[in-house]
Order: sequence, then structure tokens, then C-alpha cells
Amino acid sequence: MEDTLERIPVLALWSAPRSRSTAFARMMAERNDRLVVHEPFSQVVDFGEAKVGDRVVRTPQGVLDALRAVAAERPVFFKDTMDFHYPELLADQAFLTAATHTFIVRHPTEAIASHFALNPNLGRDEIGFAWLYEVFEAVRSATGTTPTVIDSDDLLDRPEDTVRAYCAAVGIPFVPAALSWQPGMRPEWQATGRWHRSTSLTAGFGRREAGDGAAVVDANPVLRGYRDYHLPYYERLREVALRP
Repeated sequence: MEDTLERIPVLALWSAPRSRSTAFARMMAERNDRLVVHEPFSQVVDFGEAKVGDRVVRTPQGVLDALRAVAAERPVFFKDTMDFHYPELLADQAFLTAATHTFIVRHPTEAIASHFALNPNLGRDEIGFAWLYEVFEAVRSATGTTPTVIDSDDLLDRPEDTVRAYCAAVGIPFVPAALSWQPGMRPEWQATGRWHRSTSLTAGFGRREAGDGAAVVDANPVLRGYRDYHLPYYERLREVALRP
């Protein structure tokens, strides 16, 4: 199917919440070679509107249309999280095929513990791995190829090798200088700033002091159930992840 539809210069990164996708997007912004759009689908659901370049959109279909329109003017990178379900995306076979869709994962135990710390009332589905895998399968079915997946642990432990492998997989130049940046809260993060505070303190990829996520999840039967539900979806994605 890829041969019958013109590709568009849209590079997407899909993620479950708290899987370090914002740090990856920060690196993409440092490249300064494409428009970086922050969570347009999530923002439409959360706030009723989102910005895609200079366009304000108010529906998921509006996001899809705006991404196409902006990409006709300059290359676009966007990242979004799967704490919501996006049936309009799943139904848009042309967009699933024409854009380049990639995925980042983090072990559900760590992602759930991090999510729970910010949202103690989180529900099972908004943890996002099941919906993330659904998009992955939709892209694989539409394109006939396995999309690029990276593990965020590799990103922290071997950033240069991981980003280099990602760039090679999606056909963009590797820019070593983009692996470091000035700390700070970016304007596009303001509406959801508390979710991005940890990334705003960074100057590059690397591990920071963290609590014992496994202990938090193991001690809570509800969170254990969430982990057990999402773990198989993570494992299927991790199985095909790049090995930097």
C-alpha cells in the first residue's frame, strides 16, 4: 500500500503516558529542522482545542487535516500520548499509511508509578499501552511493515546509539548536537506543565534519582491489576524495538 500513496513529511511518535516521550520531543525541537507539535490529539480532548503550527483545531479530524496542511509547507514532528482513544486516527487509512509513525515504550511498572504520582485517580485504560498497541497494529496493517519502536530505557542508557538508530530507521539525519539542550519549560508545555516538570529540568537524556516504582505498584492491588493488563501489550512492542 505504501507504493500507491504519496508519503507526507509527518513524523509521529506515539507513547503511553509517562514513557519519556516529552524528552524525545525536546531533542527533536533542538534539531530545528521541522515544526514540532506537542500532543495535539490529547489537547483537543483535554482542553477542546490544540495548535498545529498557526492553526487552531478543535476536533481530532481537525488535527489530522491540519497536520496534512502544515506538512505541505514544512516537515512536521508531533508526539502524542495514548491516555485517550482516537477512533478518527484509526479510521484514517490514508494518514496511517502516508505519515511515518513511530513508538516509544517504558516498562508499565515504571510508567504506572510515575502516572499514579501525578494522577492518583487514574483508570486502567488511560495508562495507554493497550491503545498504543492498537495504533501500532493499525499502522502495521495499513503499511504492511513493522513500525519503528524504541525503548526509553535504551534512550537513557545509550542515547547516541538509540537516536542514531532511530534516525536511520525513519530516514532523517542524525544530529549529535541535539542530544543536549538548555533546561527550561517550553511554551507548548505550559498548559500541562506539571506533567513536564521533570523534563524541563534536564539538559539531555540520562537517569535521575527516582523512587521504587515496583514497590508502589506491588503494594497496590488496583495498580497491580493495571500492570498485569498492560504488560502483554508492552512486551509485544518491546519485542520489535530497535536494539541500539
